[in-house]
Amino acid sequence: MLDEVRALIELYGLRPLPVEGTLFAGTYRSRGEFPDGKPHGTAMVGLYCEEPRSVSLFHRLAADEVWHFYSGDPLRLILIHPDGSSEEVVMGGDPFAGQLAQFVVPAGVWQAGELLPGGRFALYGCTMAPGFTGDSFEGGSRERLEALCPARKADIARLGCGPETTHMPNGFAT
Repeated sequence: MLDEVRALIELYGLRPLPVEGTLFAGTYRSRGEFPDGKPHGTAMVGLYCEEPRSVSLFHRLAADEVWHFYSGDPLRLILIHPDGSSEEVVMGGDPFAGQLAQFVVPAGVWQAGELLPGGRFALYGCTMAPGFTGDSFEGGSRERLEALCPARKADIARLGCGPETTHMPNGFAT
């Protein structure tokens, strides 16, 4: 494990996010709640790295998610839209090379993320309003995603969820 990665894991208290697989720490949960007890907003910090392996497996959320790039090497988001089209977004610290510092993944879009090849680590954050709760998350099974977007078969094979791992544990929240 790289010394920088170890230091970031310790600094933020990062741990694996169930199902999705990325190293994360919840950093904000609004005091305000909706009548059903769900938070008005949440935020988290995440880390992609090779050792320990940290990626975001394909998933979709019930609300928009705003991504923020903080430091390290560029990361790639792979998006599969409900109509089966797909796109890639590169986030990083070089806007003049087309890297984005911030990006919004719309609700209902399948998303996965990873370090670009050769990268050491990428430190990023995500915010949601309404806030993240486990029941707003659905993991993307390989079978379902390959049927929707066969053009992304290689990405789906690497970053798709198994059929038994598509839901967060009961009561999970960041």
